[in-house]
Amino acid sequence: MSVKIEVWGDYGCFARPEMKTERVSYDVMTPSAARGLLDSIYFHPGLRWKVSRIHVCAPIRFTNIRRNEVKDTISARRVKTVMEKGGELYLAAPESIQQRAAMVLRDVRYVIEAHFEMTDKANPSDNPGKFQDIMRRRVEKGQFYHQPYFGNREFPAFFRPCDRIPPCPEELKGERDLGWMLLDLDYSNPENIIPHFFRAVLRDGVLEVPPMDSQEVRR
Repeated sequence: MSVKIEVWGDYGCFARPEMKTERVSYDVMTPSAARGLLDSIYFHPGLRWKVSRIHVCAPIRFTNIRRNEVKDTISARRVKTVMEKGGELYLAAPESIQQRAAMVLRDVRYVIEAHFEMTDKANPSDNPGKFQDIMRRRVEKGQFYHQPYFGNREFPAFFRPCDRIPPCPEELKGERDLGWMLLDLDYSNPENIIPHFFRAVLRDGVLEVPPMDSQEVRR
């Protein structure tokens, strides 16, 4: 069962993992970000989204911004203490905020083509046709569990059903090597989450996404 969704927004940041200090986005949306966006629209433990291809429907444009980021987290020990003894959970903003530069994408628009696979967590009454109908209705009505976003929560994404893929921008025609791109994270072992990468090539504005078990994929 497959879906085709058009998504767009003012900004997007799909951060390259090798950039430790400043945020630098990949040239296009990553498959893992596309999967996360689909999950935000319709998530069910009985299905797993698999992104097949991403169509880039707007010229690739970058811009530089500066953002305030929270560098600290609340420890699990602190959460447990508050649960047992009461109190408040908070971060002291002046001490926890740091300013970072970011090179982000602007005026982004994509069409995501994806399909889903049933998992062993599906209920006996679940079936592909049921999930397909639910997803279709949610997309048509603009429903979601949490606001879809492009890489960062402050970059909201909007979506609608795609009946016709927009034409490829003239400057994206031909072949463009985008280098090694994050495909997704393997969560099969929660104590050892493994990133998988593939050699991303944009052909006439289309990014073909290989399966996780493909020989093209590297850890």
